[in-house]
Amino acid sequence: MDKGSQNTDRPTVVITGLGHVVPGLPPDRDDCDPRRYLKVRKTRKFMAKQDDLALVAAGRALESAGLRDRSLGEKTGLFIAVGYVPFEKNDIDLLARSSIDEGGFSMDRFSTEGMDSVNPLLTFHCLPNMAAFHISVSFDIQGPYFVTYPGSGQFYSALESACHCLEEERIDVALVVGVAHQRNFLVEHHFARIDQAVAPERLMDASGCIILEAVAHAGERSAPIRGRLLARRMSYQPHNPFESSVPYAESFTGAGCPNVEPFGRLGAASLPVMLSVTSAAGGRIVEHSLQSGDGIVAASSWDLS
Repeated sequence: MDKGSQNTDRPTVVITGLGHVVPGLPPDRDDCDPRRYLKVRKTRKFMAKQDDLALVAAGRALESAGLRDRSLGEKTGLFIAVGYVPFEKNDIDLLARSSIDEGGFSMDRFSTEGMDSVNPLLTFHCLPNMAAFHISVSFDIQGPYFVTYPGSGQFYSALESACHCLEEERIDVALVVGVAHQRNFLVEHHFARIDQAVAPERLMDASGCIILEAVAHAGERSAPIRGRLLARRMSYQPHNPFESSVPYAESFTGAGCPNVEPFGRLGAASLPVMLSVTSAAGGRIVEHSLQSGDGIVAASSWDLS
């Protein structure tokens, strides 16, 4: 799966909006509140942390693009990479205790007492496609969509899908979102047991959104041009995960690109967050290179206005 390098000296798409959320770091010292972006307020009870993050990042990006109050409809697509499935320890412990009999785990008890012991809405909090649902409903996105998970490598798959839809003129606007809820028991447990373990304090909850838009459409509405994608490349490094692992490596360089160290590991949100942060800080060039632990090798170059 080698997408090669695609130059955009005569770009068919431009960046018109950027937005990010990283709770714990300025300006998001406190957890983000998605209620101002909800079209249907009663859906709030179905939202998990990753849904909150994704919706706020998308809302901020749409505001940045001047699209917040416009009807998006069928010519807008949503392309999202969602992080590892989150789950809290208290919920897992309760479910486990209620699913055990004298002989150990019991499927009968799990399907009755176990499932009855937890909040029935908990299932919605663990579904990767719920973030896409809340964004599409709140902003009336009716065009093509693409949902994948769980890491920064998969974000490139979402980016590729968005670029193809724009280049083929299937849509005029694409929201490309990365979100990761990583400060929870299940995700921390996963990163503690892999070959290249990651300490819990290095894992961050985060979300970022890039608004890509067809040049002609952006010109028609006098949209702010916040940058362009100069080149992108994506390939796969075949390996047997039962015999060997691919070392994780990620770097950001370029004029005005801030130090990534304070942000820790951002997962699927890494690239859109750093583009948004760099733009907000007045930076311009971002060179991103990635070797994900699951074999995806990718790189991209961005020129931010």
